[in-house]
Amino acid sequence: MAVDVSGSLDGSGLRVGVIVAQFNETVTARLLDGAREALRHHGVPEDAVSIVHVPGSLELPQAAQRMARSGRWDALVALGCVIRGETAHFELVAAETARGIAAVAREHGIAIGFGVLTTEDTAQAMARSGGARGNRGADAVEAALKMASVNRQLDEDAPLPQQTTEDRS
Repeated sequence: MAVDVSGSLDGSGLRVGVIVAQFNETVTARLLDGAREALRHHGVPEDAVSIVHVPGSLELPQAAQRMARSGRWDALVALGCVIRGETAHFELVAAETARGIAAVAREHGIAIGFGVLTTEDTAQAMARSGGARGNRGADAVEAALKMASVNRQLDEDAPLPQQTTEDRS
């Protein structure tokens, strides 16, 4: 029989760190509001949440690295907003932020919800931070909670498939 491991949105007993970029703060404050509401909704107590503010999206991986290294959090959520401009800066910031967050998650084995918007304009960012397109801050929390649950199951609870005699030869 197959072993099935899937994530839960039950945040009770989890410590969550939320890292939020201050650049494009009109948008990132809305992402943070969505993240806080999702944390409450999924049972993460307020005193189990830490909010860390960094200057911009490019600084998110550095803060995530330090937080992951400390071992004090079960999951992290990275929130930011990069809006396309007239130069290549958008591509550099967006790519390096995503690459950095993914590297931290792999290196430390910590669940990180990626809530960094990369949009063409402010209207798109507003739509994705509590507008018509939902709130990606809340979505990032749910991804982090599910992955924290999966990680715990894989580390502690998941039964391993039984080896058959054919597997051993």
